Amino acid sequence: MFVKELEEALLDGKIDVAVHSAKDMTSVDTARLTVGAYPAREDPRDALCGVAEVRSGMRIGTASVRRRAQLLALDPTLSIEPVRGNVDTRLRKRRERHLDAVMLAACGLDRLGLASEIGARLAVEVVLPEAGQGALALQVRQGEEALVAAAEDADTRVRVESERRCVALIGGGCLAPVAAHHDGKVLTALIAHEDGLWVERRVGNDPAEVAAELVALAAAHE
Repeated sequence: MFVKELEEALLDGKIDVAVHSAKDMTSVDTARLTVGAYPAREDPRDALCGVAEVRSGMRIGTASVRRRAQLLALDPTLSIEPVRGNVDTRLRKRRERHLDAVMLAACGLDRLGLASEIGARLAVEVVLPEAGQGALALQVRQGEEALVAAAEDADTRVRVESERRCVALIGGGCLAPVAAHHDGKVLTALIAHEDGLWVERRVGNDPAEVAAELVALAAAHE
């Protein structure tokens, strides 16, 4: 919703640059708009707030189907409860509802000066991040990329665009949880059952090949 509002402001000429969290953008660029720059990426990992490790039977708050699926695959005894709102709201709800933990993007907590709330930063081998997580995207009207060119980090663009393309080819709008992360050397992508009953991961260099493998594996589970 917030991405759409900023995009409309760009198209209407009310603003010249929109700053998004790259993970919140759709996997396909909006017509007449483009990402003019990706600044250097920050921590892409998910953070566990409230405890230092995942333990059986814990109550963990998250509204993300991607996080839910991977947590339940890790330990099916966990109770995953929906928690929505901005970062401050989610942290407050953890305390109000006596949840053991909430899961948030580590980069968001870092940027807000709330790193002290983090009990653990989960390795990407444990919970694979959302495509684009940790990166900002500076969106402009096509032809006006020069406005933000100085902020561009080429390595971040390669990694994030690879992740976004893979998710788009898997079907980023599908109900199944999907994730993708490029570590600078190789792309890892994932598709899973929403309750963690199965999780399929594939690693490769070509987003199209990785996506095709995952789509076929998901179809085999149906």
